[in-house]
Amino acid sequence: MRQTATADGPPAARKPRVRGAGDSQRAGAAPLDQETVGRLLAPVEAVLLSVDRPTPPEKLAEVLAPIVPGGVDADAIRAAVDALNQQYQDTGRAFRAEQVAGGYRLMTLPEHASAVAAFHRARNSSRLSRAALETLAIVAYRQPVTRAELEAIRGVACGEVLRSLLDRKLVAVKGRAEELGRPMLYGTTKQFLDTFGLASVKDLPKPEELTDTA
Repeated sequence: MRQTATADGPPAARKPRVRGAGDSQRAGAAPLDQETVGRLLAPVEAVLLSVDRPTPPEKLAEVLAPIVPGGVDADAIRAAVDALNQQYQDTGRAFRAEQVAGGYRLMTLPEHASAVAAFHRARNSSRLSRAALETLAIVAYRQPVTRAELEAIRGVACGEVLRSLLDRKLVAVKGRAEELGRPMLYGTTKQFLDTFGLASVKDLPKPEELTDTA
């Protein structure tokens, strides 16, 4: 099982939303076979425990279809995840299956963030530096952005820091700017979303929220 990571170690997942049994069913779709959903609980949980990145429901359906009589689709996977989350809540488990970067991933609950962070701080010797975090924040909020724009905002050269973020796959080249020299444009990646427990960049804290908590 994985948790999201920051410079000081992984915090817990966002506050989970445990949905009702029918919430995964799309409008107009045929009722889900609850017996099929029940058979999916253990296989879905086993796969989520074994992977280290978010897994889309469509991929889970594709992989599990051959071993489930009658086949399975993404809606059945979503219903199985909802049922698992309900079981986790009812039995007081410390984690939930959360939607992150377009897929499902097992993540710890927010109330356990301090314990998880303390453990990972103790063993994490390669966390992001302050310079890397500052550069990554600028890319996340201003993307797509050129290296020149990054350096103008930070007031220092960003070449080495930018290369380290590229190596970690937190940042990627997204294209070239339509200006003299066609400089490269940088933006965040799915790995960035996965690392920080975000479904999309729209989930980034608003600047005013950061100011309020500073």
